Amino acid sequence: MGSANQVFNICAPITNEQQSVSVEQIVNNMNHAKAEGADTVEVRLDCITSFHPLLHLKIILQNKPLPVLIANRKKWDGSLSKGDDSMLLEALQLALELGADFIEVELKEASCLPTLMEHKRNHNSHGKIIVSCYVDDITPPQEELLQLVARMQATGSDIIKLVTHAADITELTRIFSLFPHCQNLQVPLIAYSVGERGLISQLLCPKFGGFFVYGSLAGNPIPGIPSLDSLKEAYKLEGVNEDTKVFGLISKPVSHSKGPILHNPSFRHVNYNGIYVPMFVDDLKEFFSTYSSPDFSGFSVGIPYKEEVLRFCDEVHPLAQSIGAVNTIIRRPGDGKLVGYNTDCEAAITAIEDALIEHGCNDGGASLGSALAGRLFVVVGAGGAGKALAFGAKSRGARLVIFDIDFDRAKSLACAVSGEAQPYKELVNFEPEKGAILANATPIGMHPNTDRIPVAESTLEHYLLVFDAVYTPRRTRLLKEADAAGAKTVGGVEMFLRQAIGQFNLFTGLEAPIEFMREIVLSKF
Repeated sequence: MGSANQVFNICAPITNEQQSVSVEQIVNNMNHAKAEGADTVEVRLDCITSFHPLLHLKIILQNKPLPVLIANRKKWDGSLSKGDDSMLLEALQLALELGADFIEVELKEASCLPTLMEHKRNHNSHGKIIVSCYVDDITPPQEELLQLVARMQATGSDIIKLVTHAADITELTRIFSLFPHCQNLQVPLIAYSVGERGLISQLLCPKFGGFFVYGSLAGNPIPGIPSLDSLKEAYKLEGVNEDTKVFGLISKPVSHSKGPILHNPSFRHVNYNGIYVPMFVDDLKEFFSTYSSPDFSGFSVGIPYKEEVLRFCDEVHPLAQSIGAVNTIIRRPGDGKLVGYNTDCEAAITAIEDALIEHGCNDGGASLGSALAGRLFVVVGAGGAGKALAFGAKSRGARLVIFDIDFDRAKSLACAVSGEAQPYKELVNFEPEKGAILANATPIGMHPNTDRIPVAESTLEHYLLVFDAVYTPRRTRLLKEADAAGAKTVGGVEMFLRQAIGQFNLFTGLEAPIEFMREIVLSKF
């Protein structure tokens, strides 16, 4: 585990192995990286157009605005390099002479390390030598990783680096367990996994004691590498240490989530030592059995797991149990049991109720306790979000009609809320009574497929209010078309905010900073 004052660097790769770049572009990218918050930049020599060691290294290192790591990946690793071993050695020696702060040598090339170390001493260079190993296949078992670390450590390099390609998020715990081992050896370690499933190996690096966190330049996204902007604005990893509690969104996919933009600043606002990260999960059973440490204190649950996850909770709150969907899990501190909750239900229903009241559409419903009482409430989608909406509407005295592409699932939900199920194909022609509510609880219209809409535009004029649980984009096509048809609208952003407030209270045991969170949603979403 990393110490509370663990020093780490944010390193920005500024070359791309998919295309070669000019040395002028590299200098430009270095300046961009500095402006975006990087501490160090990584330059791949094998990605430089018509690379000339002396000429190009001089330009790069004499114009560096911040520390530079010089690396070279050979063609056996899929890079563009065609140079021979002597040219590589010459380039790395020149880099040390000209003031490179770090140079990287692959373990396969370790035979050149003694020469480089002698060269470093002779030229009184302060550059650090990193020896690296890239594992392109499935992440090896723990014992094999420890053997790789031992081989790299035996080279006598200043820093060791191990990169894997995670096929599953559960493989990352093997990476995390290497950090205390290397700290015992007093060898700085850079270790992470590439690809979307490897993202938390970057974000949790300061917690476990890693030397580098990698961040990508704006306009140059790299799978599994957070953007420099997100590291600077959302995560602010300088506040993360060994005591930081980890909360994560369990979802598949997960890249659309705006949870980190909201939860992380909110944690900091109340001085709570926590970090909220996206977790691309393929198998819930494997995930929960692997991430069983108290460090992983709670989870949001997204598509497609809100119903399935109930099986992995030790206890489920009665509301979530009746709905049959969980969107929040807390690891109870006393006994470590996983307790499931549903904050979606009240979030969506109160957002709809408040909009009706705001627009003077109470219609006497207040005497029955809710602006929804007696209204027809049409739910499209009978998954986790649809269940939350349906049960919430039922609790307010609404009458339910359920549509789902799986008619059996629609019938099951309709039965549970004393409503009516209709075949999905009928939705396009369905014309409700006056004053009805439409609630989209499907991913239809979510980024990147933003041109889709779950109902026929011509039917929208019949609804008093249209709600869309999708919040990326903020104004979906459904909401725009409903506005044009004269309906009141409530976006998924409002539901997202309200359910996040509920989650924050459960995660931290503190009162959520509601106005602060609302300001973030209004400015960032």
